Amino acid sequence: MATELKVPSAGESVSEVHIAEWLCQEGDFVQLDQPVVELETDKASMEVPAPVSGVVTKQLVAAGDMARVGDVLAMIDETAEAPQQGAAAKSSGGTKSASSGGADGSTTAVATASPAGENASKAAGGHVMPAARRLAHDAGVSAADVPGSGPGGRVLKEDVQRFIADGPNTAAGSTAAPQAAPVGGAREEDVVPMSMLRRRIAERLVAAQQTAAMLTTFNEIDMSAVLALRKQRNEEFEKRYGIKLGFMSIFVKAAIDALKRFPAVNAEIREQNLVYKNYYDIGVAVSTERGLVVPVVRNAERLSFAEIELAIADLARRGRDGKLTLDELQGGTFTISNGGVFGSLMSTPILNPPQSGILGLHALQERPVARDGQVVIRPMMYVALTYDHRVIDGRESVSFLKRIKECVEDPTRMLIES
Repeated sequence: MATELKVPSAGESVSEVHIAEWLCQEGDFVQLDQPVVELETDKASMEVPAPVSGVVTKQLVAAGDMARVGDVLAMIDETAEAPQQGAAAKSSGGTKSASSGGADGSTTAVATASPAGENASKAAGGHVMPAARRLAHDAGVSAADVPGSGPGGRVLKEDVQRFIADGPNTAAGSTAAPQAAPVGGAREEDVVPMSMLRRRIAERLVAAQQTAAMLTTFNEIDMSAVLALRKQRNEEFEKRYGIKLGFMSIFVKAAIDALKRFPAVNAEIREQNLVYKNYYDIGVAVSTERGLVVPVVRNAERLSFAEIELAIADLARRGRDGKLTLDELQGGTFTISNGGVFGSLMSTPILNPPQSGILGLHALQERPVARDGQVVIRPMMYVALTYDHRVIDGRESVSFLKRIKECVEDPTRMLIES
């Protein structure tokens, strides 16, 4: 009896998915709940597990194609028996024999291979995760040379990082150093289809510029008080909560304080109405290998500094691993983007529609500033507020950013005046 593997529902607004990668091949035996195919939507990616144990008899949609929710992706014959233990070691599509170079790859050849050959066989037979493949490509190493430590010999991103750190020459079968390019340089081009996430990002950024009256105002913040607070309390904070006291929780709290005083920055245009929101769902921009995603910390006004730090760390980790759900990427009321982690000194962030404001943080830099008639060196940070001028007036935007500055330069304000 054959069971259909279908595209599952991926959220109310998602009707189409991109087949990012098949995690098995036709003829492979898969276990119940084993990931079979990786799908990508315009907001996130997800792995679809096998609904039954059996043999994948037919893949109906190729990697790189599009499919709609409910479409049949593959057929799984659940009457097929699981392979014996020895046969299970045979790789998908066959592992090449080291001596003959053939494609049948007998289990005897694998069992008698040298340790170096064993590692190469595992890498070739084990599935290479997308993040690992991209990192290997960027580093100029062959993912097939990387020993996998994941389930079923999967090659993880951490395996590639370890392989690069150890040096590719330490592994058997590593590729030789690249030859020098011909005089004049190579003129090659790689044509890569845009992922659904990248296409969605492009659409939203263009739409924001076409529909909103965006304007950016700047200020700078003396981070001395924050650095002193972290130096004084970080050890105790980390020991108690298991996470360091970072800048983001402080800026989230400062933003909420300012949003309460200037509610237009937390509002949005809905048809012909202005909707003022009395809750604070703060989006935190996270850079991933697939592109920028903005997971949301819900009801951030109810959370402590530690709870905010833990929530952001969890969302960032799962964002990089492609494990965020659609609900976690929707519905924010205000966004904070920290370009400073990449060294940005100043930028003008673009709104995340339908939100009316986004706060951009930048690199911390020691600069000479005037204090009490003296020139002193202080750790300074430029901050930027991009806002929709249809909703927010100049006075409100400048006052909002000034309030952020006051809260961060004197964090006790948020305790006394909130």
